[in-house]
Amino acid sequence: MGQLDGKVAFITGAARGQGRSHAVRLAEEGADIIAVDVADQIDTIYYPMSRPEDLAETARQVEALDRRIHTVRADVRDRGALEQAFAAGVAELGPVDIVLANAGIAPAGGPEPDPDRTFRDVIDTNLIGVWNTISVAAPSMLERGQGGAIVLTSSTQGLSGRGGDGTAGVTGYAAAKHGVVGLMRSFTAWLSPHGIRVNSIHPTGVNTPMIVNDVIGTFIAENPEVAAMVSNLMPVDMIEPVDVSNAVLYLVSDAGRYVTGVTFPVDAGFAAK
Repeated sequence: MGQLDGKVAFITGAARGQGRSHAVRLAEEGADIIAVDVADQIDTIYYPMSRPEDLAETARQVEALDRRIHTVRADVRDRGALEQAFAAGVAELGPVDIVLANAGIAPAGGPEPDPDRTFRDVIDTNLIGVWNTISVAAPSMLERGQGGAIVLTSSTQGLSGRGGDGTAGVTGYAAAKHGVVGLMRSFTAWLSPHGIRVNSIHPTGVNTPMIVNDVIGTFIAENPEVAAMVSNLMPVDMIEPVDVSNAVLYLVSDAGRYVTGVTFPVDAGFAAK
């Protein structure tokens, strides 16, 4: 028996990294997965983003666990496309119990020929995309009346501006991740009385392609003072995706059944430093 037997989870940014890890970890505990990802490149992002084959690999790993998965390519910035993705997933797998608003980008280290566009892209993806995700999913959860759990992916940068350098990408990232906390608290006030718990999760650097790539690597190498500012208290440079997934599992399972409205750090002591 798994902790999530009979549950359906709606996960954005599921093609790789934390999103794939969350999909697989929840599937290990019995959940079926609606997996959404843009699986395409955004012009202001200079590291390689996910591709359709990444989303297919997430599906393969979930199906290998004998769980069902419905994959859709959709951009969280596009409310209409997200509504269609959600509806198609529910039609195939059934009503959603768990929502992970995980999709995000990190436009640090690349050139910024149009800083305004860079700033807008990160806000639109990392903040408005979260708003779109919950706005699409929450009404059906309320109508069903069976409660549920929602986790919004923020960051240590949603609790601290440490490491800011004034560029549009880095500043926009911190602003969006702080904004996610505001959304979480507002959604908590709205949804918790209906038995739908809402929390935000705040990882330090995670060993995923969004962080481990030549663009971010060069940025850190050329700005060692930034690397020092965003280092962890524990002697690890990065945590693994499954470390975040295990925390997500706690928040969406009965183990965390009375946990709502919290900013949950998985940060190797970043916030305590």
